[in-house]
Amino acid sequence: MGGFSPLHILILAIVAVLLLGGGRFSNLMGDVAKGVKNFKKGMAEEDGAPRSSTVPPPPSMIEGRSAADIIAEHERQKAAAAQPVPPSDPAA
Repeated sequence: MGGFSPLHILILAIVAVLLLGGGRFSNLMGDVAKGVKNFKKGMAEEDGAPRSSTVPPPPSMIEGRSAADIIAEHERQKAAAAQPVPPSDPAA
């Protein structure tokens, strides 16, 4: 119940051919086939295209400090901030 049997599908196909006409239906299927063929051809051309075998240049080096220098400086700043400041001499 609720499903299409092969007989229902056959009747719908016959009605579609009668409404659309044999020529229109044939042309429509031909256009679909051409589209699929062109799609496959395009995919084959894309796969068959030679790829550039040149190696990209290495990344250019930016002048500046290394990560180790930045980390060392940060550690020095943290150590300096953590040291207690000696109290000032009130007698002076």
